[in-house]
Amino acid sequence: MTKLVALQLNGASSPERNLAKIEKILNQNQALFTANSLVVLPECAAIFGCSSRKMRTHAEVENDGVIQHAFAELAKKYQIYLVAGSTPILPTPNSKRFFAASILYSPKGEVLARYNKIHLFDVEVDDNTKSYSESSSTIHGKQIVKHALPWTSIGMSICYDLRFSGLFNKLRPANVICVPSAFTKVTGNAHWHALLKARAIENQCYIIAANQVGEHEDGRQTFGNSCIYSPWGELLSCIKTQEGVAVSDYSEKLVDEIRRKMPVFEHSMESYE
Repeated sequence: MTKLVALQLNGASSPERNLAKIEKILNQNQALFTANSLVVLPECAAIFGCSSRKMRTHAEVENDGVIQHAFAELAKKYQIYLVAGSTPILPTPNSKRFFAASILYSPKGEVLARYNKIHLFDVEVDDNTKSYSESSSTIHGKQIVKHALPWTSIGMSICYDLRFSGLFNKLRPANVICVPSAFTKVTGNAHWHALLKARAIENQCYIIAANQVGEHEDGRQTFGNSCIYSPWGELLSCIKTQEGVAVSDYSEKLVDEIRRKMPVFEHSMESYE
């Protein structure tokens, strides 16, 4: 049976260190998942816990660069569909700002889809960082992204997108929605599981949420609790505060059964007065 996998990481500012750590975690847990499984990495999987200026120095143009090549090689080596969390991708080589791009790789290392984060994290949080201004360095994405795999259909989102149910509704009828994240410890404690469970129930789909965890080089604190929710809103697997993976079976039969018995997509009204 095909597996769904959320990989949890304590990301650093060194892409080399992060990529090596991701491979180590995959290698240590390879026995838990099968070929062609769907593995989701956290937001900023290759570089995290540093200034936007440093992140810009590691940004790459599409389909060209050390980070993207490494992700493609991981997908090939472990024969998985890999959602490479997010990585900074430049619209042009000289651009000052970049997209936060989540890239889907096939087991052959081919790029199947790319999603640019739509909702950017410009907020104040009562934590070590205090104020976040993602839009100062990141360009808003504009398009939703769905993609059909041989054994399921997936929708793509990133972190702060989780708070916008309208986006998730537009990803219907994807059977799996991926949520690579760097959810803060404070907001995670308050809202992480509630939002993930709600999105799974509303859209009657699996949710794979891969989060950063722990304290990072710049003092930022992330919540961890990478997990997988079922289309019925059940917490199927969760890894709390350590690096590693959350793993669950995937059942298309379960998705179909829940949607048949409670056809909320068909019952939804186009507009409300």
